[in-house]
Amino acid sequence: MQNGPERVNWKEDLFETLDRHTRSGVVIASSSSGLPSSAFIGRCQKDPSRILIGHPFNPPHLIPLVEVVPHSGTTQNCIQGALEFYRSLGKKPILLHKEIPGFVSNRLQAAINNEAYSLISRGIVSAEDLDAAVTSGPGLRWALTGPIATNALGGGGGIEGFDNRLDRLGPAIRSWEEDILKHRFDWSPDCLDELKRQARTSLQSVNWSDMVAERDDVLLKLLKTKASVPTMSWEYSIKKCLTVCLGWKPCYVCVLDCVDLSYIDGRWH
Repeated sequence: MQNGPERVNWKEDLFETLDRHTRSGVVIASSSSGLPSSAFIGRCQKDPSRILIGHPFNPPHLIPLVEVVPHSGTTQNCIQGALEFYRSLGKKPILLHKEIPGFVSNRLQAAINNEAYSLISRGIVSAEDLDAAVTSGPGLRWALTGPIATNALGGGGGIEGFDNRLDRLGPAIRSWEEDILKHRFDWSPDCLDELKRQARTSLQSVNWSDMVAERDDVLLKLLKTKASVPTMSWEYSIKKCLTVCLGWKPCYVCVLDCVDLSYIDGRWH
């Protein structure tokens, strides 16, 4: 798993080296946040068919999602090997069937963030209330059922729920979309300055160490709860452990049963 700057030239140099010196049959994954692997494998001569994207999310020791993004020449054996590897770590890999800049989750985040920036910079809502609109509203539902299943539930549930919601709210959603596009965030210096000013006002009193600790604690509890509910579990057993590589020495950390960890003699305890 490669983790480095999101720069094509840098990745081209690195992957040429990795491909040349890595034994055949070993899958080489990049944790690129948005660059498809086809953008930087052009100089790989040995076996570019074993290269793909394995994009995790921060904090990666807690968030289960990994986006697996093969390029058009990646072999099925390598794709399946990557999926099985991530599942063995207790992760939830998803497979993208086509390359696309930004992949899936970052594109979803970008769409939400751009609208958030627009609403804040236009004075429609404060940055603090914008965060609350997500964390106290749809964010809670999305963490449990995702947008598609949530849509179906909003349409009355059942196999027809999604269709019902599209039929009932589709025209209104299209009109909102037109307004969103009309007022999409202006990345001009003035708008950026106003956005940054409002964000600083919202964030100035945050105790960041407390926020991170509280976030991680709630995430652990949420993961445990979801793992115990059959309809929300992805075979994420609380007995599975996350493999962590430190100085090429593998050690094992049970992220769901341990919060306070210490690093002793090359291992986390």
